[in-house]
Amino acid sequence: MQVHLKTLGCRLNEAELENWAQGFQQAGCRITRQQQDADLIVLNSCAVTQEAVRKSRQLIRRIHRDNPAAKLIVSGCYATLNPEQAAEAMGVDLVVGNRDKDRLVSLALSELDAASMPAMATEAGEISLFNRGRQRAFVKVQDGCRYRCTFCIVTVARGAESSRPIKAVIDEINSLHQGGVQEVILTGVHLGGYGTELNSNLSQLLQAVLADTDIPRLRLGSLEPWDLPEDFFQLFDNARLMPHLHLPLQNGSDSVLRRMARRCKTSDFARIVEAARSQIAHFNLTTDIIVGFPGETEQEWRESLAFIEQTGFGHLHIFSYSPRSGTKAATLPGQVPRHIKKQRSQQLHGIAESMRQQNFARFLGQEFPVLWEGHTEPMANEQLKVYGYTPNYLRVATLVSGESPLTNKILPARLERIEGNHILAETLPEKS
Repeated sequence: MQVHLKTLGCRLNEAELENWAQGFQQAGCRITRQQQDADLIVLNSCAVTQEAVRKSRQLIRRIHRDNPAAKLIVSGCYATLNPEQAAEAMGVDLVVGNRDKDRLVSLALSELDAASMPAMATEAGEISLFNRGRQRAFVKVQDGCRYRCTFCIVTVARGAESSRPIKAVIDEINSLHQGGVQEVILTGVHLGGYGTELNSNLSQLLQAVLADTDIPRLRLGSLEPWDLPEDFFQLFDNARLMPHLHLPLQNGSDSVLRRMARRCKTSDFARIVEAARSQIAHFNLTTDIIVGFPGETEQEWRESLAFIEQTGFGHLHIFSYSPRSGTKAATLPGQVPRHIKKQRSQQLHGIAESMRQQNFARFLGQEFPVLWEGHTEPMANEQLKVYGYTPNYLRVATLVSGESPLTNKILPARLERIEGNHILAETLPEKS
């Protein structure tokens, strides 16, 4: 049986996809990148916004249209919040809510014609990540969230917090590294809350991973700014911990942040950023911003823009607010008209692009080790443009002749010039 895996949404969904892939392989299935070749398709859906819900439903229809013979399993936040709607969609054979995600492979085997499964498992250590065209691995260390930001439906979909034991995380990372993976990204719904119920914390997890694995590059997923302990930035003295953090700001106006029930004022955020930049070499900061939150006045919008520009970010994930049934924000007065949200979003995108170019310019002429990935683009003269990331998460590209010999290698490169959404780099000889 050939299995094709698809995901929408967060890095946590991607981490779960890899776990399922390993489970299917151990059961004797083959992971295929080609949807049309699959006997079984698994979709890890998203519901973080109404647009994500729409895309999840649309993707279910497209999957069935393109391969009507394949069995289809739908999981994830959309399937959890709307199980009956998902089950009634054309072509869906099984809905697996977030609570049962860890049993998805066994449920597929038991409920979807398990007799067709081969008896022989795939070779131990085979990493499905590469079969899916990925090099960096997302490792799920935590799920659920204790907080209730007024705009967020994910806490409802994901449920109570739970953390994986440190040994389980270390074992998975060692297994991935033995299979050829060079970089892992630790991820969770509330990553900074890791270990609360285990009498542990994120710093202890990072110290253990750095001590008990040899993974060359360790990266962190999204972290709430109020979760960072006093000694957190000292961990980045270890060069294997990548100097990039994604700290969701959500808005640059304190009055809007209060309506969002965020636990971090702009002054707190500014202190955290100043500390990070003073202690972490080549530090790069990215964030999330919600545009048009209920009640957002023109004055609040100007305050938000001013703080965003003052802080400076390498990249912004920009979301126009959309009401989500079941959240407090959907009941708040002063819903911002769509045309105003569109205007503000366009304005912020322009600022975001300017900040990205300024951030790129800071690092031109410098040398960094780059993890070159599988994404390539054909160019003139039989050349390929190969893409990768620096430790501080700058997207770079280099030109190679013929087939790329760089994929999944960490090699030094000098950043030469900006080309739109990336920096063109020159690869350098490895230092002995």
